[in-house]
Amino acid sequence: MRLFVAIDLPEDVRDHVKTLLDRLRPTAKITWSPVENMHITTKFIGEWPQERLEEMQAAIQGVDSPGPIEISIRGLGWFPNARHPRVFWAGIDAERELALLADATEAAVGKIGVPKEDRKFSPHLTLARIREKVPLDALMRAIDALPPVEFGTFRAASYYLYLSRGGKYTRLAEFALA
Repeated sequence: MRLFVAIDLPEDVRDHVKTLLDRLRPTAKITWSPVENMHITTKFIGEWPQERLEEMQAAIQGVDSPGPIEISIRGLGWFPNARHPRVFWAGIDAERELALLADATEAAVGKIGVPKEDRKFSPHLTLARIREKVPLDALMRAIDALPPVEFGTFRAASYYLYLSRGGKYTRLAEFALA
């Protein structure tokens, strides 16, 4: 089973993201993320044996939560950079609290054998992936013409363990941010 831990987006934020992506999608032939799949990943677990699922859930349940998190989604950017983009993303404001949650989750699942992340935690929403070299001039111009992008602010009161299978995400467990 391929697993990850994430915070979901409320419908109003998804609606704002969808509106922007509907506007930008015609400007570039890249792999646009389905809005219904968007989430804020706090820990990518990867492959995990199904017979150890309860152990995983118990480990995450034991995470010392920072409490409900106020999250604002605003701004656009590129990983690793705009000259050689691989990922087009929306920014997340709540980095300190999300980093605390990510670190606590990483420590908890590390105790049961999940490898530590190599990269520094960088919360974002993946809007699209650039898998091959394609012209992005029209997309870059469309982004430059936008006013500052604000998708909304919400209070996350829970987070989830997800199963990822063939581009479809299934919630397996919910954990309170309390």
